[in-house]
Amino acid sequence: MKNTIDCWRGGVVLVLASLAMPAMAADDNDPLTATLGGRLHLDFATFDNDHRGTPSKDDTEVRRAWLDVSGRFYVVDYKLEADFSGDRVEAKDVYVSRRFGDAGKLTVGQFKQYYSLDDRTSSNYGPLLERGNAATTLAPLYRLGASWQANPGDFSWAASVYSLESIDAWQVKGRAAGGRVTWAPSPLDGDVLHLGLSLAREAYDNPGANGVPALRIRPRPAGHLSDESRLTLINFADGRDTDVNKWSLEYAQVRGPLSWQGEFSGATFNDGMQRGDVMAGYGLVSWFVTGESRAYDRKTGRFARVKDIRHKAGAFELALRYDQMRGAQHLDGLPDLRRGSTEAWTVGGNWYLRDNLRFMLNLIESRNRDRLADTTVDHTRAVTGRLQFDF
Repeated sequence: MKNTIDCWRGGVVLVLASLAMPAMAADDNDPLTATLGGRLHLDFATFDNDHRGTPSKDDTEVRRAWLDVSGRFYVVDYKLEADFSGDRVEAKDVYVSRRFGDAGKLTVGQFKQYYSLDDRTSSNYGPLLERGNAATTLAPLYRLGASWQANPGDFSWAASVYSLESIDAWQVKGRAAGGRVTWAPSPLDGDVLHLGLSLAREAYDNPGANGVPALRIRPRPAGHLSDESRLTLINFADGRDTDVNKWSLEYAQVRGPLSWQGEFSGATFNDGMQRGDVMAGYGLVSWFVTGESRAYDRKTGRFARVKDIRHKAGAFELALRYDQMRGAQHLDGLPDLRRGSTEAWTVGGNWYLRDNLRFMLNLIESRNRDRLADTTVDHTRAVTGRLQFDF
């Protein structure tokens, strides 16, 4: 029944998009403008589970069914974006912004925070279905706050102050600040060098008490539908205020049809009585067999839409990633009470029929280890796929 409802939702989104796009066109000289956009990601996953733990179940899902309206309202720009794929509508970008010439841009509202190349690159443009473990567990995602962005020369930078609440997750309490800086010396199409640094400091109020969710790091090594393969690396649930410091180092290059990137990320957690540490890293290689190059947006320091598909049959891309994450937790002055790791190899193939329409297929092999017991607690293989359309 759930799959039927998901497919119905996806069809509705496509119909609304096709009907609304011509009607929403606006003149750029108007004080009031509106443009409709969106994305639809239809996913499936099938698993080869080992005998350890509860097996993940084969499934399908409407992973994303987003619609957004963006434009100008007199002196400010705006964006209203929501995801219709779940049991309830979930707000994404909901903000107003104002550019002040070359000095930069002010944004106020709910928006995705500035943390890591992997997280900042849109799910429409990544070479694999899932981001790496660090991006899916450590990145602050959509939060209420205010930010300033600028793009001086070869640099881009953004800084924000934000609440740990969002429009849909008001139970999480606390405050934070973070930022990201990137450097890409005069990038050209097919010739890019990218370096970046992300930092964030977050102060959580009473995680695990008074209805506030616990603060946990639990990556999904075999894809979004692999809930049974999750391993808890960090768990702060005793109700004490918890400070978290996060960082990520970024590197990427594009040379014609080849690109490669990697990040080294970490975080420390401290509630005054116990400490947790997380370290993560990945390396990814992409090759456009048909000769295209990954596009790069210099203003925001992230990868963008593939341009100039060369063949009528479309473009074909291959990708390979190794991703690992480790975590440890201990009471002050005592040995580790938790120490584990998760790793995954992912091989992917993407067929771009057009620059906004692609089929994706990933093969994943993942392992979770309990480092205290020195044993493998889960070994899962998965085949995952996606039909993706955006506008």
